[in-house]
Amino acid sequence: MQATVRIFDTATRSGSVYSDDGTEIPFDTAAFDAGPLRLLRVGQRVNVVLDGDRITYVTLSTFPVPPTAPM
Repeated sequence: MQATVRIFDTATRSGSVYSDDGTEIPFDTAAFDAGPLRLLRVGQRVNVVLDGDRITYVTLSTFPVPPTAPM
């Protein structure tokens, strides 16, 4: 699923995104650390993997989500 970064805290490596329908979804440090990224910018497009309503993986929208991404 694609989303747009709403907030990213570099100290905690957590934040939240807006889904394309406008829903805000938070992500924690584990979800950010599961991907290859070092930081995010507000407004940046990302791919996220959801397990229910919880994000488990965050990466740039230009990067594929690996088939082994945490679910």
